[in-house]
Amino acid sequence: MKILNFTGVSHTVFRLLGIPGLEDQHMWISIPFFISYVTALLGNSLLIFIILTKRSLHEPMYLFLCMLAGADMVLSTTTVPQALAIFWFQAGEISLDCCIAQLFCTHSTFISESGILLVMAFDRYIAICYPLRYMTILTRTLIGKIGVSIFLRSYGSIFPIIFLLKRLTFCQNNVLPHTFCEHIGLARYACNDIQVNIWYGLSVLIFTVLLDVVLIFVSYILILRTVFQMPSQDARHKALNTCGSHVCVIILFYGPGIFTTLTHRFGRHIPPYIHILLTNVCIIAPPMLNPIIYGIKTKQIREEVLHVLFARQK
Repeated sequence: MKILNFTGVSHTVFRLLGIPGLEDQHMWISIPFFISYVTALLGNSLLIFIILTKRSLHEPMYLFLCMLAGADMVLSTTTVPQALAIFWFQAGEISLDCCIAQLFCTHSTFISESGILLVMAFDRYIAICYPLRYMTILTRTLIGKIGVSIFLRSYGSIFPIIFLLKRLTFCQNNVLPHTFCEHIGLARYACNDIQVNIWYGLSVLIFTVLLDVVLIFVSYILILRTVFQMPSQDARHKALNTCGSHVCVIILFYGPGIFTTLTHRFGRHIPPYIHILLTNVCIIAPPMLNPIIYGIKTKQIREEVLHVLFARQK
């Protein structure tokens, strides 16, 4: 990449535009954003409360789900309030340090969610392939170590990006056509060579999210092989049903991201605001829909939710 000449003056304040090209529609766009955010907060808070307070749900599957709900709340809270501030008050000004802090939280939480989905696939693999050893393998000590490892991996892999961005001089335009800060989106406004940023960001994506996808795929191949070897059709149906919620969440989490990547790569004729809207869908859809999916498809959680809601009304 060609290194541009610059005077050494670096921007310390940036302005997020929201969704360029749809400025006159910002108020209408804010409605689904607001509804999604409130739904995500209420749904995931209720899910965490029920799992932590009901001893019958203190099983590995639900503890991992509790981790996922917490990550969902962090992911939506680091991005959606900023977008709503832009839509409602045109308050898009953000300092460089806050911008870096936001993208650190967003990227690390995204990687955390991917890791949690991987261990949930491992959980289903143990439950179906080794049901008699399920509780002896997935002890609370191991679950705690897994949780710490997930967050150390996510924060450790994104932490160097802080220094990769702080070394840059932002002497170009300080107007960011987005609703939140992201690594390469910010780095492109630097006058330095950003090849290190690009390659490091790509390597993090490959060795975290892409690796998780491959391992999840392998887990489900092993699960399906075990399921189809079961003699009883009812047993096969029951085993597949326990994976239903997790599969839906996997598709919801990775699907929009893959589609967004494809549109960025091959959809050069697509208007920029479409790319920004798709990126926001990747951020706001999973936190909103994950608790709904598990509430509908998981009998134990559905019963506890109904019990809590109706018990409080009486």
